[in-house]
Amino acid sequence: QVQLVESGGGLVQPGGSLRLSCAASGSISSISYMGWYRQAPGNQRELVAGITSGGTTNYADSVKGRFIISRDNTKSTVYLQMNSLKPEDTAAYYCNARGIIGTKNTFGSWGQGTQVTVSS
Repeated sequence: QVQLVESGGGLVQPGGSLRLSCAASGSISSISYMGWYRQAPGNQRELVAGITSGGTTNYADSVKGRFIISRDNTKSTVYLQMNSLKPEDTAAYYCNARGIIGTKNTFGSWGQGTQVTVSS
């Protein structure tokens, strides 16, 4: 079983920055993809940013140029640096990871979520 533990959320003023972290643990052989999603009340969960094991990244148009996703494969950890935050970035942010456990079994796991609130 794979567990994802997120940290780094909180309250920040518009224009401020936050850094989210998500660490994966368990009988993981490899993690092919790690990503951040967010869900605001009344909205569907949406992709914010993702990164492959090789470092290829993708971003939602709404965060391009403001957010940076990175990962440390040695620590099975993904980060989301969020700059120039806007009130519309307010949401619960969820970490997602997909990969292999054991010799050949695939997994897809979600973290418990961390709240980001952007408000003056």
